[in-house]
Amino acid sequence: MLTILGFTMIATFLVLIMLKKMSPIAALVLIPALFCVFVGKGAKLGDYVIDGVTSLAPTAAMLMFAIVYFGVMIDVGLFDPIVRGILKFCKADPLRIVVGTAVLAAIVSLDGDGSTTFMITVSAMYPLYKRLKMSLVVMTGVAAMANGVMNTLPWGGPTARAATALKLDASDIFVPMIPALAVGLLGVLALSYVLGRRERKRLGVLTLDDVLEPETETVLVGAGAGASGDGDGTVAVAKKAARTGGSGTGSGTGTDADLSEADDDFQGLDPHRATLRPKLYWFNALLTVTLLTAMIMEWLPIPVLFLLGAALALTVNFPHMPDQKARLGAHAENVLNVSGMVFAAAVFTGVLQGTGMVDHMSKWLVSNIPDGMGPHMALVTGVLSIPLTYFMSNDGFYFGVLPVLAEAAQAHGVSSLEIARASLVGQPLHMSSPLVPAVYVLVGMAKVEFGDHTRFVVKWAALTSLVVLGAGILFGII
Repeated sequence: MLTILGFTMIATFLVLIMLKKMSPIAALVLIPALFCVFVGKGAKLGDYVIDGVTSLAPTAAMLMFAIVYFGVMIDVGLFDPIVRGILKFCKADPLRIVVGTAVLAAIVSLDGDGSTTFMITVSAMYPLYKRLKMSLVVMTGVAAMANGVMNTLPWGGPTARAATALKLDASDIFVPMIPALAVGLLGVLALSYVLGRRERKRLGVLTLDDVLEPETETVLVGAGAGASGDGDGTVAVAKKAARTGGSGTGSGTGTDADLSEADDDFQGLDPHRATLRPKLYWFNALLTVTLLTAMIMEWLPIPVLFLLGAALALTVNFPHMPDQKARLGAHAENVLNVSGMVFAAAVFTGVLQGTGMVDHMSKWLVSNIPDGMGPHMALVTGVLSIPLTYFMSNDGFYFGVLPVLAEAAQAHGVSSLEIARASLVGQPLHMSSPLVPAVYVLVGMAKVEFGDHTRFVVKWAALTSLVVLGAGILFGII
């Protein structure tokens, strides 16, 4: 009964948010509360929620101060050279922009933290996507998949969890998987190329000067492309004369509102914004490198590192109290959205684990594996990791399900190392799971509905996971 209710609860949540019948926060809170009553454990709902909130509180704190820290770094201009470099590579070509998004997300993912990866990637690419009227779900989808592949780094989380759960060395799990993961990353880049060609066909190509001069001209989608971005409309450049009623060049015309909105969207690259601190550039760069190094080396807990980093960044860059308050106010919306989503997710995970639904679901799945598949348990583990790491947290999968799978595999002569490697396959899809706090940073900063992101990314992320699995089997790793 708990198995059926568990799967039903997850399916209900996904359907409601994808159909936009409920907001993610409301769905994460109300649906598990309702199912907790159905299970007959409504009296323990408070305990489950407190347990969930307690377990996720450090994550929420980390995200809150990470958003403040990287928000300040963006304000003071630390990432402006990165943005300019990407723009020069992209040349206002949608194809290059999408591929550049994947490359940037993969590079930044080397720090092992999805939240920082998404904050830096979206901050760099969002103004360009908005200015060219490109699809924002393409940006979030590509970034999530690239980060999902790179999330398998030993310091990223899943590999360490698999090693701990099965008492193995993390390097023994990860190093042999590198060829398969490299193929997966190439798959993400190939998919980015395909999606970029689709965007290029829809929008056309501008020159770099068109994009880098927001005060002179603005980019509008010409007739044939609706507000939702559908159709094969061409890109037109409307001169600023449109502000005085003149007509734009090309196939479209601009209004005061259109031009003002476009200027605001592109403000992230404003080289004259008041918050820039060019004299402190190398201090901020050193502080960021030190912070990321400390995070990778685990000198202090990550929430503590970002708390200290945010306080230091604010104090040094904005020594006057009114300026500090202004920066905190500027990033308050992102902080509230993300932290609120994390605590709402705590209700979902708390009920899922507290009622025993997760345990029953995993045992049911393992018990229904046919006996003939015993010698192929590594393949089975790889396939199961795709949906299971999406529907439950990494902790739930690696500490609850993986040991059971490994024990069943050993009975058929399959080593725990193979099972551990196969368990990493589902990470490209996992990074878009509603139970991953970082994904709310991604969609929140990109101003994308979580349901829209889910509808777009699930099929492509699952395909990427299958590519990694296929490569692992082909190379004899799994």
